[in-house]
Amino acid sequence: MTVEMHPDEPHAGGLASRLNWLRAGVLGANDGIVSVAAIVVGVASATPSPAAILSAGAAGLLGGAISMALGEYVSVRSSTDTTEALIAKESAELRDDPDAELAELAALYAAKGLSDETAAAVARELTAHDALAAHLDAELHLDPDDVANPWTAAWASAASFTVGALLPFLTIMLLPESVRIPLTFAAVLVALAATGAVSGRLGGANPVRPVIRNVVGGTLALTATFAVGWLLGSAGVV
Repeated sequence: MTVEMHPDEPHAGGLASRLNWLRAGVLGANDGIVSVAAIVVGVASATPSPAAILSAGAAGLLGGAISMALGEYVSVRSSTDTTEALIAKESAELRDDPDAELAELAALYAAKGLSDETAAAVARELTAHDALAAHLDAELHLDPDDVANPWTAAWASAASFTVGALLPFLTIMLLPESVRIPLTFAAVLVALAATGAVSGRLGGANPVRPVIRNVVGGTLALTATFAVGWLLGSAGVV
């Protein structure tokens, strides 16, 4: 039987995982933009020294990228360990007591509203096709082919943070002293509006609210660090 799929309703496996990766990439870039912009704007408001701005921005970029990578690796590794343990447990149960597992699968489909006869038939057919995948899906809502790689997650997080961080870092380093802070401020807000719009689109929501959240949050962060830097510079601390 040929079924025509709706073009705006993707049915390929792993869709949720791919969207999560995209969102994570956008959020990583967003973090890079805000955190490094806050650092360089704060330092630039305290001192016009290019060396001070360069060292602070480079340290923020490198430290932030490493922190993001480590955090993502630990998070995904923990999740992957749990998933792999569940898959191993289900594999052992299927090997040791396949009849009980078949009955359990049929009961799960009966609980969803199928008749006992239909549930038993579905369980038998799915077990014959791929018993482990059937049980992981019905019992644990897991896809054995969609387990995240922690190293990939770590590199992707570090890369997205770095890409985002390079915008304020290069902007403030390349612009003349007289305009470096206001133009960096403007460039950052434009970039945050763009990441907000992309994150909204990925979630299938109206992008206006994420754009406003990003821009307002970025404005507050930059204003706060600028004020702190200016106060320290004015007081002669820096």
